[in-house]
Amino acid sequence: MEIIFIRHTTPKIDKGVCYGQADLDVSSTFKDETTKILMQLGKQNSETVYFSSPLKRCKKLAEKISKTIIFDDRLKELDFGDWELKKWKDIDKNEMNVWMNDFVNIAVTNGESYMDLHSRTIQFLSEITKKNYKKAVIVTHAGVIRSLYSHIKNSPLEKSFDLKLEYGQLLKITY
Repeated sequence: MEIIFIRHTTPKIDKGVCYGQADLDVSSTFKDETTKILMQLGKQNSETVYFSSPLKRCKKLAEKISKTIIFDDRLKELDFGDWELKKWKDIDKNEMNVWMNDFVNIAVTNGESYMDLHSRTIQFLSEITKKNYKKAVIVTHAGVIRSLYSHIKNSPLEKSFDLKLEYGQLLKITY
Protein backbone atom coordinates (compact mmCIF):
# COMPACT_ATOMS: atom_id res chain seq x y z
CA MET A 1 0.00 0.00 0.00
CA GLU A 2 1.20 3.48 -0.82
CA ILE A 3 0.60 5.92 2.03
CA ILE A 4 0.88 9.67 1.79
CA PHE A 5 1.00 11.33 5.18
CA ILE A 6 0.24 15.05 5.22
CA ARG A 7 0.90 17.16 8.26
CA HIS A 8 -1.73 19.84 8.81
CA THR A 9 -1.02 23.45 7.89
CA THR A 10 0.11 26.10 10.37
CA PRO A 11 -2.29 26.34 13.30
CA LYS A 12 -3.62 29.62 14.64
CA ILE A 13 -1.78 29.79 17.96
CA ASP A 14 1.08 31.74 19.45
CA LYS A 15 4.53 30.17 19.39
CA GLY A 16 5.62 28.57 22.65
CA VAL A 17 2.20 27.18 23.58
CA CYS A 18 1.69 23.48 24.25
CA TYR A 19 -1.10 22.03 22.15
CA GLY A 20 -2.01 18.51 21.16
CA GLN A 21 -5.69 17.71 21.00
CA ALA A 22 -6.78 21.32 21.47
CA ASP A 23 -9.07 21.96 18.50
CA LEU A 24 -7.20 24.86 16.94
CA ASP A 25 -8.20 26.67 13.78
CA VAL A 26 -5.78 27.30 10.92
CA SER A 27 -3.65 30.43 10.44
CA SER A 28 -4.08 33.12 7.81
CA THR A 29 -1.54 31.27 5.60
CA PHE A 30 -3.96 28.35 5.12
CA LYS A 31 -4.92 29.15 1.52
CA ASP A 32 -1.31 29.48 0.33
CA GLU A 33 -0.19 26.38 2.22
CA THR A 34 -3.12 24.37 0.85
CA THR A 35 -2.32 25.42 -2.72
CA LYS A 36 1.25 24.10 -2.32
CA ILE A 37 0.03 20.85 -0.79
CA LEU A 38 -2.48 20.25 -3.59
CA MET A 39 0.22 20.86 -6.21
CA GLN A 40 2.58 18.40 -4.51
CA LEU A 41 -0.15 15.82 -4.03
CA GLY A 42 -1.29 15.95 -7.63
CA LYS A 43 -4.33 14.21 -8.97
CA GLN A 44 -5.21 10.99 -7.17
CA ASN A 45 -6.95 8.02 -8.74
CA SER A 46 -10.35 6.61 -7.80
CA GLU A 47 -8.72 3.90 -5.69
CA THR A 48 -7.26 6.41 -3.22
CA VAL A 49 -8.86 6.41 0.22
CA TYR A 50 -8.68 9.54 2.38
CA PHE A 51 -8.37 9.63 6.16
CA SER A 52 -8.04 12.53 8.57
CA SER A 53 -7.89 13.50 12.18
CA PRO A 54 -11.21 15.17 13.06
CA LEU A 55 -9.45 18.19 14.61
CA LYS A 56 -10.11 21.44 12.68
CA ARG A 57 -6.52 21.99 11.57
CA CYS A 58 -6.61 18.63 9.77
CA LYS A 59 -10.28 18.53 8.83
CA LYS A 60 -10.15 21.82 6.92
CA LEU A 61 -7.19 20.62 4.85
CA ALA A 62 -8.67 17.17 4.25
CA GLU A 63 -11.89 18.75 2.97
CA LYS A 64 -9.85 20.72 0.41
CA ILE A 65 -8.21 17.50 -0.78
CA SER A 66 -11.28 15.26 -1.09
CA LYS A 67 -15.04 15.21 -0.67
CA THR A 68 -14.93 11.68 0.77
CA ILE A 69 -12.90 11.55 3.97
CA ILE A 70 -12.98 9.05 6.78
CA PHE A 71 -12.40 10.93 10.03
CA ASP A 72 -10.82 8.83 12.77
CA ASP A 73 -10.15 9.86 16.38
CA ARG A 74 -7.10 7.58 16.45
CA LEU A 75 -5.40 10.10 14.15
CA LYS A 76 -5.58 12.90 16.74
CA GLU A 77 -2.38 14.36 18.16
CA LEU A 78 -1.06 13.47 21.62
CA ASP A 79 -3.38 14.47 24.45
CA PHE A 80 -1.32 16.82 26.62
CA GLY A 81 -3.96 16.80 29.38
CA ASP A 82 -3.37 19.54 31.93
CA TRP A 83 -0.67 21.07 29.75
CA GLU A 84 -3.00 21.82 26.82
CA LEU A 85 -2.86 25.50 25.84
CA LYS A 86 -0.33 26.40 28.54
CA LYS A 87 2.87 28.15 27.58
CA TRP A 88 5.73 25.66 27.69
CA LYS A 89 7.66 28.02 29.96
CA ASP A 90 4.77 28.01 32.47
CA ILE A 91 4.61 24.22 32.85
CA ASP A 92 6.02 22.97 36.15
CA LYS A 93 9.72 22.23 35.54
CA ASN A 94 9.76 19.09 37.72
CA GLU A 95 6.77 17.62 35.87
CA MET A 96 8.34 18.56 32.56
CA ASN A 97 11.67 16.92 33.46
CA VAL A 98 10.00 13.66 34.53
CA TRP A 99 8.09 13.56 31.25
CA MET A 100 11.09 14.53 29.11
CA ASN A 101 13.18 11.76 30.67
CA ASP A 102 10.70 9.13 29.46
CA PHE A 103 8.16 10.79 27.14
CA VAL A 104 7.46 7.43 25.49
CA ASN A 105 6.02 5.82 28.63
CA ILE A 106 5.02 8.65 30.95
CA ALA A 107 1.69 10.35 30.46
CA VAL A 108 1.11 14.02 31.16
CA THR A 109 -1.38 14.48 34.01
CA ASN A 110 -4.87 13.82 32.62
CA GLY A 111 -3.33 13.17 29.21
CA GLU A 112 -1.65 10.28 27.47
CA SER A 113 1.84 8.93 26.90
CA TYR A 114 3.46 8.66 23.50
CA MET A 115 3.04 4.88 23.86
CA ASP A 116 -0.73 5.44 24.22
CA LEU A 117 -0.71 7.45 20.98
CA HIS A 118 1.47 4.78 19.34
CA SER A 119 -0.92 1.98 20.33
CA ARG A 120 -3.95 3.72 18.85
CA THR A 121 -2.16 4.71 15.65
CA ILE A 122 -0.81 1.18 15.13
CA GLN A 123 -4.36 -0.14 15.62
CA PHE A 124 -5.52 2.28 12.91
CA LEU A 125 -2.75 1.21 10.51
CA SER A 126 -3.41 -2.47 11.13
CA GLU A 127 -7.10 -1.97 10.40
CA ILE A 128 -6.61 -0.13 7.11
CA THR A 129 -3.91 -2.58 6.01
CA LYS A 130 -6.37 -5.47 6.33
CA LYS A 131 -8.71 -3.71 3.89
CA ASN A 132 -6.15 -4.01 1.08
CA TYR A 133 -6.34 -0.40 -0.04
CA LYS A 134 -3.88 0.40 -2.81
CA LYS A 135 -3.33 4.00 -1.74
CA ALA A 136 -4.20 6.06 1.33
CA VAL A 137 -3.82 9.77 1.98
CA ILE A 138 -3.75 10.54 5.70
CA VAL A 139 -4.04 14.13 6.97
CA THR A 140 -2.85 14.21 10.54
CA HIS A 141 -0.36 15.55 13.09
CA ALA A 142 3.41 15.32 13.52
CA GLY A 143 3.19 12.98 16.53
CA VAL A 144 0.97 10.55 14.65
CA ILE A 145 3.17 10.60 11.54
CA ARG A 146 6.31 10.04 13.62
CA SER A 147 4.67 7.19 15.51
CA LEU A 148 3.53 5.39 12.35
CA TYR A 149 6.78 6.07 10.51
CA SER A 150 8.68 4.61 13.46
CA HIS A 151 6.50 1.49 13.33
CA ILE A 152 6.83 1.09 9.56
CA LYS A 153 10.61 1.58 9.66
CA ASN A 154 10.90 -0.63 12.76
CA SER A 155 12.82 2.04 14.66
CA PRO A 156 12.55 2.93 18.37
CA LEU A 157 9.93 5.48 19.36
CA GLU A 158 12.62 7.37 21.28
CA LYS A 159 14.24 8.14 17.92
CA SER A 160 11.04 9.15 16.12
CA PHE A 161 11.62 12.86 16.70
CA ASP A 162 14.66 12.61 14.44
CA LEU A 163 12.06 12.84 11.65
CA LYS A 164 11.58 16.56 11.09
CA LEU A 165 8.15 17.55 9.80
CA GLU A 166 7.14 21.02 8.69
CA TYR A 167 3.54 22.21 8.57
CA GLY A 168 1.97 21.04 5.32
CA GLN A 169 4.73 18.52 4.61
CA LEU A 170 3.95 15.37 2.63
CA LEU A 171 5.68 12.08 3.39
CA LYS A 172 5.19 9.26 0.88
CA ILE A 173 5.96 5.67 1.86
CA THR A 174 5.22 2.15 0.72
CA TYR A 175 3.95 -0.23 3.38
